[in-house]
Amino acid sequence: MGVDGIFLNNESQVKVVGPDYDNSKMTKEQFLKVLLATIEWQDPLQAENISDFINNSVKLREMEVLNSFENSVDDLKNSLKSTELFYATSFIGKEVLYQGDKTYVKDGKGKFYFELKKPASYVEVVVKDSKGNVVDRKEFTDLSSGSYPVEIDNPSLQNGYYTVSVLAKDSNGNPVDVDLESFALVDGVRKKESGVYLTTSVEEIPLENVIGIGG
Repeated sequence: MGVDGIFLNNESQVKVVGPDYDNSKMTKEQFLKVLLATIEWQDPLQAENISDFINNSVKLREMEVLNSFENSVDDLKNSLKSTELFYATSFIGKEVLYQGDKTYVKDGKGKFYFELKKPASYVEVVVKDSKGNVVDRKEFTDLSSGSYPVEIDNPSLQNGYYTVSVLAKDSNGNPVDVDLESFALVDGVRKKESGVYLTTSVEEIPLENVIGIGG
């Protein structure tokens, strides 16, 4: 007798169900009743192996729990994204410090940071406008590892974004890794599948790349 076709209701009556019945929907009491009934009614000379029935029921229950957990995680992610979106709106109209190479200049003044991962004997900093023209260049020598602020002060520069690049080399002429932190003026906020982004006039900045607010 196939165990998938047996079901005992609360009145201890046998109910026949289809072979596709989802065993994971049974309560613990119903499962034990079906298991006992299977043992009681099987032919002793042709005893049926009930391990598959038990294993399948356990697997179905595990899948049900896993699906429920995944749904809870998805709900939590959506809730966190909504919270991040609400939080990100507080940046609109403000300058933020973020990990990136485009820094905002207003009234000829701007600022950015470069961080050396190890000492550098030579560092060249170049600032370009949106057309690729060099508007500022600075050179440094014998710098230790760490973060260094660089200020832009040029009254002839128009308000807007300027791209920063840094070339650093050690005493042997080998390149030194550099991280850039720039300032951006936030115009708005956008929510995408991949996360929440702050929007500027030239790019979108992932919220997790924001380091600070103001100068």
